[in-house]
Amino acid sequence: MKVTIVGAGNVGATCAQRIVEADMADVYLVDVIAGLARGKALDLAEAAPVVGSSRHVEGGEDYAPAAGSDIVVITAGKPRTPGMSRDDLLQVNAAITTSVVESIIAVAPEALLLMVANPLDVTTYVAQQVSGLPRERVIGMAGVLDSSRFRAFIAMELGCCPSEVTAMVLGGHGDSMVPLPRHSTVSGIPVTQLIPVERLEAIVERTRKGGGEIVSYLKTGSAFYAPSAAVAQMVGSMLRDEKRILPTCVSLQGEYGLEDVFLGVPAVLGSGGMERVIEIELDEQERAALQASADQVRATIAQWQQLQRGS
Repeated sequence: MKVTIVGAGNVGATCAQRIVEADMADVYLVDVIAGLARGKALDLAEAAPVVGSSRHVEGGEDYAPAAGSDIVVITAGKPRTPGMSRDDLLQVNAAITTSVVESIIAVAPEALLLMVANPLDVTTYVAQQVSGLPRERVIGMAGVLDSSRFRAFIAMELGCCPSEVTAMVLGGHGDSMVPLPRHSTVSGIPVTQLIPVERLEAIVERTRKGGGEIVSYLKTGSAFYAPSAAVAQMVGSMLRDEKRILPTCVSLQGEYGLEDVFLGVPAVLGSGGMERVIEIELDEQERAALQASADQVRATIAQWQQLQRGS
């Protein structure tokens, strides 16, 4: 198995580390900055004897070695800085996505594309438009990350083991995301029975602002440990054909009553990529929130399309 990771910054390099050290696949790390991917790949290779990894890792500036990749993870893009919203990144990261996808499709047309760059829902849409690939083969990482943050905050509130918390976050990757307390549990116990409503509302809001909270602390960068862990889980499910049901940014074609919009929903990830969307029962309030999130994503896509026409 082979995974190419585009972008050798903190997210991309940490994704490479997790994939190689978990013995999932060989990794090719590529970045436009001369020497960056080569240096980080060499550093990872030199760690292999210590951690017991048998996987091969290389780095470079050329896309040609990406040929034969099973999955291409695209992290390349401008990171968020304090005061910057995900939508502020729209024009520059959509342009980067266009260039990267064109380069990847030229050498690895059979690969599955996993988008990570923000604004996530729009860059995933752009990747699908540019590549022309079916929806099963172009997906975005956001829901796993947002759900992990939600789970972590619930565990902090209860002082319990984070792995005992299950939770689901739907919708766009931003302030309109839809955490679902009603579908969240701790060791099978509904979280609504364990945490008062007002505290749950505060946790939901913290989840929506989770990325921005980290940016405010780091000042000059954004999160990378949790995003890379989310990528690794999704990559593992596809490479190993695990059929995990994970919240994934996908093109909806009638599911949840939504058409032609990329949005986070539960989906089965296997060797074919996104193999099917899982529709869970939503109450009236949850469905309205998901619709509002879809409307916001559509508005951002329309903004990008307008910028394209203007250029």
